Amino acid sequence: MNIVFCSDPLDPKKADADYELEYRTAAGLGLPVELISLEDLLDGQAARAVRRVREAATAEPAIYRGWMMKPAHYEQLYAALQQKNIHLVNTPEQYLLCHHFPHSYRFIKEHTPESCWLDIAAVHSDINRVHDMLASFGSRPLLLKDYVKSRKHEWEEACYISDASDQRQVEKVLRTFIERQGDGLNGGIVFRDYVELEKLGAHEKSGMPLSKEYRLFFYRHRLITAQNYWEEAAYDGDRPDLSVFIAIAQRIRSSFFTMDIAKTAAGEWLIIEVGDGQVSGLQDRTDVEAFYRSFLD
Repeated sequence: MNIVFCSDPLDPKKADADYELEYRTAAGLGLPVELISLEDLLDGQAARAVRRVREAATAEPAIYRGWMMKPAHYEQLYAALQQKNIHLVNTPEQYLLCHHFPHSYRFIKEHTPESCWLDIAAVHSDINRVHDMLASFGSRPLLLKDYVKSRKHEWEEACYISDASDQRQVEKVLRTFIERQGDGLNGGIVFRDYVELEKLGAHEKSGMPLSKEYRLFFYRHRLITAQNYWEEAAYDGDRPDLSVFIAIAQRIRSSFFTMDIAKTAAGEWLIIEVGDGQVSGLQDRTDVEAFYRSFLD
């Protein structure tokens, strides 16, 4: 299994500083490591981005470990690596499935808060479509995100809506979110039923509530690690029964993905979302060596 990392923007022979530990760990275990230039890829130069990747004599599998990218860029990277006989474990279709929330929602619908969405063009063309869509939520509170990310560290201004029927507040939070996402906005807008989670505290800078959440990594539908989601919070010994989530994971059509889960204030466990495992970060306390040994099995 090859592991493909992003290179340092200032030194193409070194791994990006945020992935240096993972790079050294993978290499130390004997996994072949490769470097690509994310900057060249995002600039539309996919062939140049992979110029330092060796060409394999026969087809070899690979996992990308690096920064998020839009599906179009992932497709370009996938094709450029294929030209070198290096095949990423997730196809572009599988990447899109877990990276963009609307595509994975059907797999987790019964275990995640009620959600609805519109692509950004529809939002811009007629704001009344947003209000019509939110009518089913009544006056319940909502969370706002795009197809990939929220602005949860800007909780009051660009994430949380206290009343779905308050059109003025909906438009204010939505407008702020769109402005601050800028060119980084992914796909469209997602509104989610706000479910109160078991609190572990509040973020010391943003004031965002920190909840009892965990990130699960699945490789070829096998759970390989379960991490505390928040590094800033103190977790107790209460751990979830993962069997239901492992069963749900078997239905998700991806070779490498994550599932974020959380405990509600009522004591139930639910799924927050899934994500592509190649662009999902490891927490500081993760056993990185054990994580990479999973790809040796």
